[in-house]
Amino acid sequence: MDAHGTVAEGFEPVRDAFVRNFATLGDRGAAVAVYRDGNKVVDLWGGTKDIDGTEPWARGTAQVVRSATKGVAAAVPLLLHQRGELDLDAPVGEYWPEFKARGKERVLVRHVLNHRAGLPVLDRPLTPEDALDPLRGPEAVAAQAPVWEPGTDHGYHALTYGWLVDELVRRVTGGRSTGEWIASEIARPLGLELWLGLPPAEEAAGRTGRVGRVDDPEPSGGLRLRPKRSVTEAYEDADSLTRRAFAAITPFPDQNDPAYRAAALPATNGIATADGLARFYASLIGEVDGVRLFDPATVERARTEESAGPDRVLVVNTRFGLGYMLHGSASPFLSAGSFGHPGRGGALGFADPDTGIAFGYVTNGFRKTVTADPRAQALVRAVRAALG
Repeated sequence: MDAHGTVAEGFEPVRDAFVRNFATLGDRGAAVAVYRDGNKVVDLWGGTKDIDGTEPWARGTAQVVRSATKGVAAAVPLLLHQRGELDLDAPVGEYWPEFKARGKERVLVRHVLNHRAGLPVLDRPLTPEDALDPLRGPEAVAAQAPVWEPGTDHGYHALTYGWLVDELVRRVTGGRSTGEWIASEIARPLGLELWLGLPPAEEAAGRTGRVGRVDDPEPSGGLRLRPKRSVTEAYEDADSLTRRAFAAITPFPDQNDPAYRAAALPATNGIATADGLARFYASLIGEVDGVRLFDPATVERARTEESAGPDRVLVVNTRFGLGYMLHGSASPFLSAGSFGHPGRGGALGFADPDTGIAFGYVTNGFRKTVTADPRAQALVRAVRAALG
C-alpha cells in the first residue's frame, strides 16, 4: 500500500504507523490528519475508496464516521450555551414541554450531554424508515420512561443521544436542525469536508466510499485478547441495557444507502474526511485560518469530567465531559486533558488543548471495537512519539 499525502518534519512516525495499519491491522482504505496549533502537520490517505472495491482512495474521500458524529454534534449545544441561548442547567422540558412525560421533569440539558439522562433505550425500537424521519426519534424519546433516576448514574446513549440533542437544538433555534446548524455555523466558515446529512450534490459526485465490516487480523504469537466476560455477556443478552441501547433502531439501516447518508442522525451518521474531523477539533481549541469556535471556558466545559466509572451500557469504565468522551482506559486519547469521540469500529476525532494537537482518522473498514480501535490507537501512539 502506498501512503499518499504529506507529513511535517518530526511527524514521520505517523506515516510509518499508517502504513503498518494496512500491513498488520487490516486497513483497506483510510486517512489520517493531524493539526498542531491550527496548522496541518499530517495529511495521509491510502488504500481503496470502497471496502469491496478497487478505486483508489483520493484526497477528499469521505466516509460515515458513526459515533464520531457525536463529538461534532455536541459542539452545537455548547456553542448555543456560549452564545447565551441555552442553559445547561435548565430542565430539558423547559425547552421541549412534551419531554416531561413519564418522570423526566428533572432531566437537565447537561444530563443529555454527559449521558446521565437515563434514556439509552427505547421500549419500542424504531424501524429504519422511522429512524430517518426527523420527527419519530424525538417523539419516541419523549414517550420513554427513564431506566434509572436521571442524574444519578451514567450509561452511553448510543442512538438516543442524537434525537435528544437534535430536538433540543430545534427547540432553541426555532426549528433549525443540528445538521443545518453545523453546515452554516461550523462547516462553512471553516471550509470543512464534513456533513450531517450529505447534500445531493456531494452524493452525486461520489464523495463517499462504501463501508463494511472487516475481520480482526490474526494476532502474532497465537495470542488473542478477549473482551471481559461481563462485556461479552452484556452484548449477548437481548434484555441487557447494552443490547437494547444499540438496538434502538432495529434492524439498523444500510449505511451505504444514499437515503441514510442524506438523513441527519446526530449520534451515528456524520460523514467526514479525516481532515474535516481534525480541522473541526483544531478550531475548538484555537484559531484555524482566523476562525475559532470554542472560547476557553467552553473548552473547559467540554473536557471537565461529568461522568466516570462503570458505564451501565458499555459495562467498562468510561469518562464523559459535556458531549465528549474523555481520555481513559476505554478510549485513550493523547493525554489526560484530551476530549473527543470515537466511532464504533474505527473512526476517531479529538483535541488535546495541552499540546495544541487535533486528530482525525476515518476508515471504510469497521471492526468489532466500540471505543478503542487498534488502528486509531496505533496512530495516536505515533503522534505521541512524534511529540517526544
